[in-house]
Amino acid sequence: MKREYYLILIIFLLVVIYIFIPKDTLKKEDEPKIEEEKRAVFISYIELGNNLRGKSSEEMKHTINDMLDNAKNFGFNMIILQVRSFSDAIYKSSIYPSSRSVVNTEGDDLPFDILDYFVKKAHKKNLELHAWINPYRISNDTDISVISKDNPAYKLLNTDAVKIIDNVGIYYNPASSKVETLILEGIEEIIKSYDVDGIHFDDYFYPKSDDIDKNEYEKSLKDNNLTLQQFRLNTISSLIKKTYKLIKSYDKAIFFGISPDGNIDNNYNSNYVDTRLFCTEKGYLDYIMPQVYYGFLNSTKPFEDTVKSWNNLITNNIELIPALAFYKTGNIDEYAKEGSNEWIEYNNIISREVMLSRELSNYSGFAIFRYDSIFGSNLTSTSFLEKENLKNILS
Repeated sequence: MKREYYLILIIFLLVVIYIFIPKDTLKKEDEPKIEEEKRAVFISYIELGNNLRGKSSEEMKHTINDMLDNAKNFGFNMIILQVRSFSDAIYKSSIYPSSRSVVNTEGDDLPFDILDYFVKKAHKKNLELHAWINPYRISNDTDISVISKDNPAYKLLNTDAVKIIDNVGIYYNPASSKVETLILEGIEEIIKSYDVDGIHFDDYFYPKSDDIDKNEYEKSLKDNNLTLQQFRLNTISSLIKKTYKLIKSYDKAIFFGISPDGNIDNNYNSNYVDTRLFCTEKGYLDYIMPQVYYGFLNSTKPFEDTVKSWNNLITNNIELIPALAFYKTGNIDEYAKEGSNEWIEYNNIISREVMLSRELSNYSGFAIFRYDSIFGSNLTSTSFLEKENLKNILS
């Protein structure tokens, strides 16, 4: 009899506990990560040129408002805005000239401070605004006449700090101490003058050149026996670490992340980005946004295996935010080999990639490359359906 009494009492107490413990506490471990999910879209210099250049100030502001509304209404909560694409600026800078993405000629007066306007309007719409910088690229052309005399690159022409590379363009030398200082000064200018939520680098690190850093590497051999690969990896790692330290010394709430090549081997063998270091050691990044621009049927780099490889790299609690290739929707992917027609034959690839990524232990969100690919006026029927399928899983 006593045993039955105690059993009833235990059941009663368990029921009471269940009723009075907040349900959020009970579900915390099982709830999907959707509520705090980062949902980013890239706005590149191409979008800025297509949508802003040549318009009046009022027309430009109206267009910016429309772009932000489109992003917000679709379900995005994070804008990655390219503020420096070619050693230039879309904001009022004392270091870099105005960008040809928003003015007709590099160095022309800006109609207004475009970054400032983007930041303020984005925040009013509860959107994060991350300033996207291309640290080393100066021009996709080798013609130096397009470079303004106010451009710091112009003043460094004919020095070891700048390299003109045939069939590639004009680039800063990553191993130059002058270049590293210049990049850090540019970042400091942004974080001190604008209420940005983050600083972002893309995948343009070392350009394709065998001798861009020849002199610096040869000097380094006096002190160590590093291979050229290790020297270059250390060079990029130095910039990443110093950028992180600079940002956090000013405001710990500002994020810093990069979008490396989705192919991990390429990062080591051609871009010289030590992604394993950044994903295992503290003091480099807040998030990593690999460009996992592959479909599920890609013969060389199938999406599922690739994104899981990135997830498995991370041991230091940085966030994984895969960047996804909306620009491929409705198009042939010639590098996918047997899977080259996947983006034409299927219209739910992006939504499936998001759903799969949500299951990863380090997942924090996703990013869409790029704005015009999803909001432009020339979407294919497949792209339109991809867009609808993506929106359905964001509701």
